[in-house]
Order: sequence, then structure tokens, then C-alpha cells
Amino acid sequence: MKKSSIFILLLFVLSIIGIFLTNTPVYTRLLYLTSMLILGSWLWGKLSLSGISLHRKSRSLRGNVGDIYDEHFEISNNNFLPSPWLEIKNNSPLPISAGSRLLVGIKKREKRTYLARTWLTQRGAFPLGPTILSARDPLGLFRNQKSFPAKAELIVLPLLVNISNFPAPPGLLPGGKVLRQKSVGITPHAAGVREYAPGDALRRIHWKTSARRQKLMVKEFDQDPQSSVWIFLDAQRFVQVKKEDYVPLKNWDNWMLGRKPDFDLPPFTIEYAVTSAASLSHYFIQMRRAVGIIVAGQKNIIIPADRGLRQEEKILEALAFIQAEGKTPLEELVAAQAGQLPQGSSAVLITPSYNPKIMHAVEHLLRRKQRVTVVLIDAESFGGTEGSIGLEDRLQKANIPVCRVNRGDDLGVALSNFRL
Repeated sequence: MKKSSIFILLLFVLSIIGIFLTNTPVYTRLLYLTSMLILGSWLWGKLSLSGISLHRKSRSLRGNVGDIYDEHFEISNNNFLPSPWLEIKNNSPLPISAGSRLLVGIKKREKRTYLARTWLTQRGAFPLGPTILSARDPLGLFRNQKSFPAKAELIVLPLLVNISNFPAPPGLLPGGKVLRQKSVGITPHAAGVREYAPGDALRRIHWKTSARRQKLMVKEFDQDPQSSVWIFLDAQRFVQVKKEDYVPLKNWDNWMLGRKPDFDLPPFTIEYAVTSAASLSHYFIQMRRAVGIIVAGQKNIIIPADRGLRQEEKILEALAFIQAEGKTPLEELVAAQAGQLPQGSSAVLITPSYNPKIMHAVEHLLRRKQRVTVVLIDAESFGGTEGSIGLEDRLQKANIPVCRVNRGDDLGVALSNFRL
């Protein structure tokens, strides 16, 4: 509390005591004066805050872990009274969220803008708010607050690392037999036409046939003979390991310089697994491969294989919400879904499990003529009781490419160095 506010309150109390003890006019005048100051300060605080508006603007509501998220705050004083003291507090659950400021001397009809830079360190969805404005009167007697609810939500996608080399699916030879299975996307292999159904993309409409038959007809396509890539992500709760003594970063001091800091993944096996799946999806889509993903986390997620940036966005957004809450072991997930994979495609298994039953999943895929690569997240390096060395040896003896990832590894380098 300011010294001036303490002084006014003391005068107010002193005037009341003086009136009761002496009943002299000077104490009565002093009581009127202090009462008017207190009432005027209360009204000033209420009126000055009622005309304050807040707008939060950003170019995008998407970002990746490790990026710097820029957001503009605009404070407008639409009152005829100046605001001598205004505190903006950003109560967004986004970790290390920036935007809290203290502004002084905002004139009437004045706008103030500033840039808030937040280092994105956790994937998921985070509302941008609420934002609390606190104002004081010039004497500092009263503090008033005004809340602005969140109007937008930021989606933080997984971190993407650069992969220079990875066992690429061989595909089928050009000119080989077309896979007689319907594709959800457009491929060079047209299979025929059918009547339009709600949900079909407009670009698949065959206009000449539609005009001839007087009703909308869409083209159907067979799958491209170039093999697709299916990523199986192990999100089973019981195989994940989390380093207990990990302390997340509390703040970031270089926001004014705009320097992007180096980001280290949290020491949780699920974070390494999700980042691996996201980076591999990006890698293969950049190679113009069709990529699909299958996860059994808090709910089952199956995204059919497809190409393009839109497919990558779908995969990354699904991975942004994956938590280690699954109950289905990887080998059961593979057994349940392997029959849906077209022959000649490739499967990438990402798991921190050292259970020998992983070999059953690999053998199941091999029997269905799939090419298999395994990414082993070494649970022992995260504080687990056993490592994955024994399973890695068995996979290598079966000529299965293996990428081993330890805690603290450069994930891009680790995924680029596979063992045969």
C-alpha cells in the first residue's frame, strides 16, 4: 500500500476519533475531506477500468514444441479518465506463458500495444486466457479487477527433428500390378465411378459423367503401387518410464532478444516416442510417401495412409494429444490392425517395451509381407529397471532394422542411425 493511501486512511480514522472526543469543526471538515477522497478514489477506479478493453492477436493458432509463439496484446483506454496504473496478468495454462505486464500512465483515448513471446515446451491444446486486468486509483486506495475470458485456443504440435536417413519402404516396381483396394485419396490409378455420397470431395466429381447421367458421379481410385508407411506408436501405460527428478523450466529470460533457445525433450519415454512418430511422419511425407498412423492411447486412433501437407497436419494434431494412458500392448494392436494394411507396405514400430512378445508382432507383419523397422526407446536410460538390448539383439538376428534411442540423445541423429 502506498504511503499516501496510509496517510489518508489515518486521517479518516483520526477525524472520526476527534469528532467523538472533541466534536470540533476541524475534525468534521477533515472527515468530509477524507470521505470525499476515498469515495472519489473508489469511483475513479471503477470508471477507469470499465472503459478498458483488451485484444489478443496472433498470426496463427498452431505451433510446434520448441518454437517461439508471438502474440500481440492491445490495451485501449476508451474512458475520459486516464489510467495511472494497470496490471495485465495472463492466466493461460500454457507453460511459461508470457504476456503479463504492468503499464503506467495510460492517457484517455490511448492505445498501448506490446509483444509477448512464449517458448512452447509442452504439446496439447491451451486456451489463450483468461486475462485479468487490475487497476488502482491515483491514491492507491482501491484495487479493481476485470476479467477477459479466453476467445481462442493454441494447439501445440509435437517437436519435429531433422532425419537425414531412415529405412525407406521399397514400394512396388513401376508398371507392376495395381493394388485392387480402394483409396481414400486421389491416385493416378482410376478404378471407375459411382454415385456421389455426402462427404465426398468436390474435386473427385466426374463432371462429364454427371452431366450425362443427370446426377453427381465421383471417381474412385485404386491404391498407388508405391508402398505406404504405417507407424505403430506404443502408448501403453505400463511400459512407459518417467524420470522422477525432472524439473521443468520455470521461465525464459531471453524473450526480448528473440533468440530461440535449444530445447531438450522432457525425460519421458512417451515424449520421445511421440516426437519420433511426428518426425518420421514429416520425413516420409516430404518424400511423397503415403503415411498412416495407429495408436492405442487414451483412445484408439487410426489415420488411414495418405499423402500431402493436409495428412501431416492431421497426424501431428492427433499426436499433440496422445498421453501414456493406453491399455493395449503393442503386439495386440499390431495383431488387430495388420490385416487392414495392404501388402507391400511398411510398418514402423515405436516402443519403449523390452517384452519379447514384440517379436511376435514383428513376425506377424513379416508373414503378411510387410517391411518392418523398429524404433526402440531404451527405458533403462530413463530410469527403468531393464533395457532393450536383449530385444535389439533378437531383432538384429532376424535382419530387422533397429533404431535405438537413449535419454538425452539427439533424436534426429539417433533416428538416422539404424542397425541391421
